Order: sequence, then C-alpha cells, then structure tokens
Amino acid sequence: MQQSAVPELAHTHTRPIHWVATATAVAGVVAASAFLQPDRATAAQHGPEARSAPAAVAPPDPSGADFPLECGTIGSVVADRASGDLDGDGRPETVAEVHCDAGSGTPPSGVYVLTGGANGAKPRVVATLVDPRDRMTVTDLAVRDAVVTATLLGYSTPDVPGCCPDIDERAKWQWKNGAFLRSTPSGAPGA
Repeated sequence: MQQSAVPELAHTHTRPIHWVATATAVAGVVAASAFLQPDRATAAQHGPEARSAPAAVAPPDPSGADFPLECGTIGSVVADRASGDLDGDGRPETVAEVHCDAGSGTPPSGVYVLTGGANGAKPRVVATLVDPRDRMTVTDLAVRDAVVTATLLGYSTPDVPGCCPDIDERAKWQWKNGAFLRSTPSGAPGA
C-alpha cells in the first residue's frame, strides 16, 4: 500500500463541534429570514374605482342547529352535509341529512337547509327538503352550482319491509322565486 504524499487534513474529519457550528449557522439564517419578510401581497385596487370585497363567510355548522326531528331520548345525528350559496346572496348555506340515532336499522332521513345565524347566533333551519315522515333514506347528498342533489330510497306502500326499499330516485332542488323547487335530474332512474 502506498502512503499519501499529502498529510491528512484536520478538517476532513467531522467532530461534534462542527455539527454544533453548522446548527448554529442554520438557526441564525432561519431567525434572520423571519425578520426580513417581504411586504404582504394584496390584490386591492387603489383609487376611486376600488371597492371592498365581502369577507369570506364559513358555511353554517349543522352540529349547533335544532332540527325539527322527533327522536325522543336517543337524539339525532348529522349523517351527511354539503354547503354552497343556494340563494345567490353571497353567503353559503348548509344542507344537512339528519336522522335519529337509532343504533341499528335505517331510520328515515330529514334533509334541511341551514343558514348562518346573525352575529354568531347558532344556525337555523330555513327549509325542509325531505321530511322524515316520508320514510325516505337519503344518500349521495351534494351541492353544486346552487343545486342540491340526492338519491332517495323509499317505500311505495306501508307493507314494504323496512329492510328493502322499493323506490330509488334521484332528486334535485333549486332556489327559484323564493322557494326550493324539486325536480328529477335528466337521465336519472325514473326520469
């Protein structure tokens, strides 16, 4: 084996002090960058044509609402929810599918439209799209382009067993002339 003509360099071997120095330098750079942030970018216009945009509003949280659902002591559960601006006022509404917390079986669903309470008040129900008395189970709840859609599973007569709904239809609701109008989407089963 041939010996190297150049003696070993001391800086080629790392020692704990090297790691401490590196960590200190990195911490210094990070701390300095926190103080040297650029100005916040804004899309605001200046001048006479500038208008203030409305602040973003969170959709109502259905967990704080009182639903017109009679469940006795077992309480209710929000099984699904979807949000969007349904009436074009710039504030989102929440559509909630709610049923009694029966623990087993398939309790009928209620579908309710909630609006946010003013000044932090709890959300309130402003419309019922599906009444639990109609014995429907709701699936595939969605809001898109101010239209509420869902699949409704139900029973044609009271004699149909609760396990086996014999009605399967798609429904949609849209806000028109101060009310939610129900229709069947084109191409849906039963359309």
